[in-house]
Amino acid sequence: MTTPRKTFTETAREIPVLMDTDIVVVGGGTTGPFAAISAARQGKRVVMIERFGSLGGNLTLGLNTKPSGALLGGLPLEIWNLARTAGGAGDDYMALTKTGGVKIASPCDPEIMKMLLTRLCVEAGVQILFETFVSAPIIENGTITGVIIESKSGREVVTAKVVIDCSADGDMAAKANAPFVMGSGGTEEVMQPVSMYFTMTNVDLKRLADWSRTSDDIPARAIPDTMEGLGYGLWLTGFNKSLRRFQEESGIVLQRDNITLKTANGIMYVNGTRVLGVDIFSPAEFSAAIVECYRQIEGVAKFLRDRVPGFETAGIGQISGALGVRETRHVLGEYVLTGEDTLKGHRFSDSIAADASALDIHDPKGGDVDFQGLPPYEIPYRCLVAATIEQLLIAGRAISADHTAHARSRNMPACMATGQAAGIAAAVAISDGVTVRKVSVAKVQAILRLLAMPLHAEDIRDDKLLSAREAAPA
Repeated sequence: MTTPRKTFTETAREIPVLMDTDIVVVGGGTTGPFAAISAARQGKRVVMIERFGSLGGNLTLGLNTKPSGALLGGLPLEIWNLARTAGGAGDDYMALTKTGGVKIASPCDPEIMKMLLTRLCVEAGVQILFETFVSAPIIENGTITGVIIESKSGREVVTAKVVIDCSADGDMAAKANAPFVMGSGGTEEVMQPVSMYFTMTNVDLKRLADWSRTSDDIPARAIPDTMEGLGYGLWLTGFNKSLRRFQEESGIVLQRDNITLKTANGIMYVNGTRVLGVDIFSPAEFSAAIVECYRQIEGVAKFLRDRVPGFETAGIGQISGALGVRETRHVLGEYVLTGEDTLKGHRFSDSIAADASALDIHDPKGGDVDFQGLPPYEIPYRCLVAATIEQLLIAGRAISADHTAHARSRNMPACMATGQAAGIAAAVAISDGVTVRKVSVAKVQAILRLLAMPLHAEDIRDDKLLSAREAAPA
């Protein structure tokens, strides 16, 4: 029997209004800046609220750096091209997997990307509130009219005509009592595991690349032919057999069957940790997961130094400042994107993006990673519209999608695309004096087309995305 929790009654008080605006974007991670910039460029007053002191979230602070898919147009491609001009990203590359090829935008330099995202927000006129936490939505007669924030100034209010929830976990929707599904739903509610990136310095990239070309323990890879290409284009996934032997011989227990390595600006980024079954909404479990990731990082670093050529004198350079969370709430929208939609490429008249992200499933029960390239699929606007709350849009990995569809829509290209579409839709709705539920999707799509954003699978030309068959290894 569960012991009832103690409670505390908070004294009622008046909260000052900090500012009135058109659109509030909750979260400045991988999704929020794309929503904020897109809305501000349509002439709207936009406030973006971010709990950390930098933008980009898992892309930058989380050291993930790589979109896991191609960036095919619109603001996402614009930003990546600017990063390339600044020396903060390389050329796209084709990652070869057991099932074929996946075209992937190169990783970015996270520090350059932080500055670039901030600059574009400022140039567009976005008011950023750093180091500020959004504690609750304000709901009046079923409509969200603003948010309550907390900072060193205390609790304040920002009112808005539209709120875009880019919190990644659907925090505003959940606190507004909008319906959602956790993970796979059902009685188990299984979710993809959490993890934490880190970097290693003093890696001999040429020695590693030369060894990897002939290794039978790396089934998925992209290995550039030149030293220059190694700076942003080396990507390796595998090491399964070596990891098993290392754990058997060393007694060090890890929780992941494989490791992914990738380079950005000549630095080696390592994805090799995993913690299963974490309730990230429990502060104690969230904190324990971070502690466990630290333990695993020591073990993975030792494995690389002891067993992988090129890492003999390498050391840990930087550890992610944020836990990498892959899956939590799926906020129910006017349509639920299904696994069949993403695997079979169903067409939607209200599509706001054709996405070519990989299918990327980290087994909730601890098995190997299922990473494979598939044909493009479409994301309908209805997946962004909260089912029961007016003037609330959801963008990023919490959109209305089931567990299988989420394996594609959680990836960064889709998060960026849904953020962009939500920002434009919010702006169009305000201009036309209608709700986001009733907005003209045709107008939103027209603006996206002007940005050269592919909306349907047939919009993606062969020169933008090679088929898996064309790219399959011999």
